Amino acid sequence: MSRFKNIPAPLQGALLVVLATFGFSVMNLLVRIAAEELPLFEVTFFRNFFAFIFMLPWMHKIGFKELKTKHLKLHFLRSVVGISAMLVWFASVSWLPMAQAVALNFTVPLFATIGAALILKEDVKLRRWGATIMGFVGVLVIVRPGFGDFSPLLFLPVLAALLMAGSVMLVKTLTKTDSSSVTVFYTTIFMTLLSFLPAVFVWEWPSTDIWYAVIGLGVLGALSNLLITKALSIADASAVMPFDYARLPFMAFMAFLAFGEIPDIWTWIGGGIIATSAIYIAQREASIRKKADAQLSSRNTVKPASNAPRGTL
Repeated sequence: MSRFKNIPAPLQGALLVVLATFGFSVMNLLVRIAAEELPLFEVTFFRNFFAFIFMLPWMHKIGFKELKTKHLKLHFLRSVVGISAMLVWFASVSWLPMAQAVALNFTVPLFATIGAALILKEDVKLRRWGATIMGFVGVLVIVRPGFGDFSPLLFLPVLAALLMAGSVMLVKTLTKTDSSSVTVFYTTIFMTLLSFLPAVFVWEWPSTDIWYAVIGLGVLGALSNLLITKALSIADASAVMPFDYARLPFMAFMAFLAFGEIPDIWTWIGGGIIATSAIYIAQREASIRKKADAQLSSRNTVKPASNAPRGTL
């Protein structure tokens, strides 16, 4: 552990993101396995329930008194959008080739850019709009409407990305008043409750092997989220988040071993276009944010008074 601390912060963050990405990939594999026996509503509940159990010691360490909020309704709305995104995403990795679903889900930053401009009223310049359009060209490369075997199910991971981007917008709003710990706390509780209600109506008790899968996907989901949070706390997002796109080769390799799935060349080309566009958007956002912070810092710098009396220290 001491050796890890001696590694430069950007490299630490990159390693944590790669570990989180691997964890999310295994989680998606376990979702597919669990969904072969259980209804998706129930798989979604177990993902949230076991994540909640896993995170209880962390919540206790922070202290429940520190987790108060004045924006309970907004946290609830964020959880509703989040549970919808999770359910659609789980359907995507259950019903589509997994690498294809992951590549199409790379569109989250593209939708987040559109949401930042239209909802948060952020000033999105021409370059970022160009990168966003290019990213959606990558979607067309993968989907190829009018060519080959087209399925409407291909829009499921894109819909999941749209909902995830909506969740990101709500988190950005919440972080102006609440800490990330508060957001994680309420999201975990609300999403567990929201996923339990529909699961009751389709409940089936898992077999022994599936119990391992649903416990594992809950723990891996929570742990991977914590790793991402830690990575972002020690390094800039623009420096570490490009490593999140390792999801595609990780998922492709795991899906091949588990189910014999081989992604076609269009999935790799389209996924590469989307990932490149998203990385460029992240780099531009980071550059603009640094310039804004530098300008704000220079304005807040206290200048010495030119008419100060001589002899004043």
